[in-house]
Amino acid sequence: MTLTFLAAGLLALTQSSAIAEPGPATGNMQPVADAITTLMRDHHYNPEELDAPAYQAIEAAMLELGAVATGRDDFLAGFRAIWADAPFSHVVLSEAQGTAEQIAAHVDSLRIGGGGATLGWRGETAILTVTTMMGQDTIEEINAAYAEIATQGADSLVIDLRENGGGAFAVLPLVRHVIAEPLEAGIFVSQPWNAAHDRAPTAADIAGTPSWEGWSLRSFWQAVQVNALTPIRFDPVTENGFDGPVYVLISATTASAAELAADALKASGRATLIGEVTAGQMLSQTVFDLPEGLQLWLPIADYYSVAHGRIEGEGVAPDILSEADQADELAFALIDEG
Repeated sequence: MTLTFLAAGLLALTQSSAIAEPGPATGNMQPVADAITTLMRDHHYNPEELDAPAYQAIEAAMLELGAVATGRDDFLAGFRAIWADAPFSHVVLSEAQGTAEQIAAHVDSLRIGGGGATLGWRGETAILTVTTMMGQDTIEEINAAYAEIATQGADSLVIDLRENGGGAFAVLPLVRHVIAEPLEAGIFVSQPWNAAHDRAPTAADIAGTPSWEGWSLRSFWQAVQVNALTPIRFDPVTENGFDGPVYVLISATTASAAELAADALKASGRATLIGEVTAGQMLSQTVFDLPEGLQLWLPIADYYSVAHGRIEGEGVAPDILSEADQADELAFALIDEG
């Protein structure tokens, strides 16, 4: 569920001796532009969106860029300018940090070096700040934080997602520790569905479709491109659960997997969201190799919340609207009022 953000975070792969150096560049960028348009047509979650004028203009500009770009750096800069006002999110062009297969093999064990989740206190209120949903060490930090919260006996919990641009499956422990009942959170909708339908799936369509299990991002990337629908379900933990009041701080830069987390916590009825409407960038992306030592990350699945509908382009609305930098003080005031 990418969840994504991953394209930037996986630059850490350069530190791994198992990752190969990209091949030599020739400076001919036309094959790159051609490959991008082909990959988008083959793998984008909704072919109909690629027929819209907004994408058609981008595609034409990319092909023109391929003909005139003087080299890789020139093409990268031009591509980013073309996509600055894109019709959908989760499209990233970057220098290769290894092959797409190597990245897929590495992603589930990726560690960001710590600091993705930190726990602080304000009296009896625990403040869990999560700045990314990426990294096995972030998952470990979230689990450790909930263990400390249980040991210390916190009265209330503030989860700060204001600077969280997404990532991967750290969303799982973040949500599971505060829900009391299983939560059918949402569903990823991919190209097989959109190629056959001109509408979002209904509850009847979803009924009987097995929820995603395993929480391996590599397996998810593979499955979501084959399965028309991939439901997401959260089950409560068996230990170190928190059953007190929960406040989630969000901002306009809260994106991707962080939006999925915020939406799930809101839908569960266990949390009050405070702050700004989130970024509205909730798609799942994966990576493909390109010529000239480049890689393209593109969206392979859309996401619909069971409770609130599509998040891409819409965002997650707070229960209490406020400026992002004032959301924490508002949460503390509500806690103090009891």
